[in-house]
Amino acid sequence: MASVSCHPAFYTRCSTNKKGQEKNKQKLNCVKINGTKSFSPSKVDLLSQNSGLAIPSVDAEANVYIAKEQFRQNIPTKKQLVDPFRQGFITDEGVGYRQTVVIRSYEVGPDKTATIETILNLLQETALNHVWMSGLLGDGFGATHGMMKNNLIWVVSRMQVQVDHYPIWGEVMEIDTWVGASGKNGMRRDWLLRSQATGLVFARATSTWVMMNQQTRRLSKMPDEVRAEISPWFIEKQAIKEECPEKIDKLDDKARYVNSDLKPNRSDLDMNHHVNNVKYVRWMLEAIPDEFLENHQLSNIILEYRRECGSSDVVQSLCEPQQVELIKAGIQQNNYNCLNGYSFSSGILEGNGLLESLNLGPFSYTHLLQIKGNSKNYEIVRGKTIWKKKLIATPFPT
Repeated sequence: MASVSCHPAFYTRCSTNKKGQEKNKQKLNCVKINGTKSFSPSKVDLLSQNSGLAIPSVDAEANVYIAKEQFRQNIPTKKQLVDPFRQGFITDEGVGYRQTVVIRSYEVGPDKTATIETILNLLQETALNHVWMSGLLGDGFGATHGMMKNNLIWVVSRMQVQVDHYPIWGEVMEIDTWVGASGKNGMRRDWLLRSQATGLVFARATSTWVMMNQQTRRLSKMPDEVRAEISPWFIEKQAIKEECPEKIDKLDDKARYVNSDLKPNRSDLDMNHHVNNVKYVRWMLEAIPDEFLENHQLSNIILEYRRECGSSDVVQSLCEPQQVELIKAGIQQNNYNCLNGYSFSSGILEGNGLLESLNLGPFSYTHLLQIKGNSKNYEIVRGKTIWKKKLIATPFPT
């Protein structure tokens, strides 16, 4: 049991008769909690009603010990339709979820657009908030009550994100997310990110999730109890249609770019005590040369997760450029009249056609993260990234 001393001062206006109005306008009664002055029982009750915090009323004359958990917001045990604090609500006839978010200053890069890590973090956050709203959330990281009973957690096995446009700083976005079945023992989760003002689609994403036993760290079949919990939320809708998912080849030590001796920090661990998948993406992208990153923008990423990474593991990031077959367009790279994300020379606009040779370099990379072992290496995740040249605005003639 933890003892908590509270110091904030809360001021309220009291509705009384005119004679006592000035006297009671900012009156604040205090009680002692653990020997320290704090707010009154009436203020505690008010906070509890307005914020959903489990804060009990206390005796003004007693030193009171309050459990830390009682100051936390209660996890809903019933389905919620609206969450004003997260600006989210249930959609799709009661099974989907939509949340409004704003791109903040610390979520953008030097070009003032959201980073791919920001987008991935928002995907994770809205997914967890969807489970929160469902009333199925236990104490785990997105685990339902049935999963908690069976000591199971969710792990992502595959993810794909397609980015058409990167939102800028201050952009207000709507993120829709929903779930569906993936085989007998998996679950698919999809997302759609768009501008609240215009409806412009920024990005689409899809993922496949399976269950793992938290103690044995082995994959598990979906118990009937859990299937009964989540199957009513399933939707037959896909943000990205993958009729035949692309297989990613495994790289070896002969890869062109290699970053070694990567070590997780404590801040990289999530609530399941393994490295967050967003950190994997950062390790992957850091293996790509800076010269390429400065002039290109990620448009598609596919991730195939093989095993988890712990805090004591030493990681190696391998990266190999792939030559993408593009339309040969008689284009010079230093000309920035753009179409579909690629740069076109004035020769095309003058009628020379799309048949002359083009050397835009590699627009695709294959990635591998692996744990360096004494006798062998262990795959963490395979990845593929597809890129397009950054759009550079051409000023209008004066």
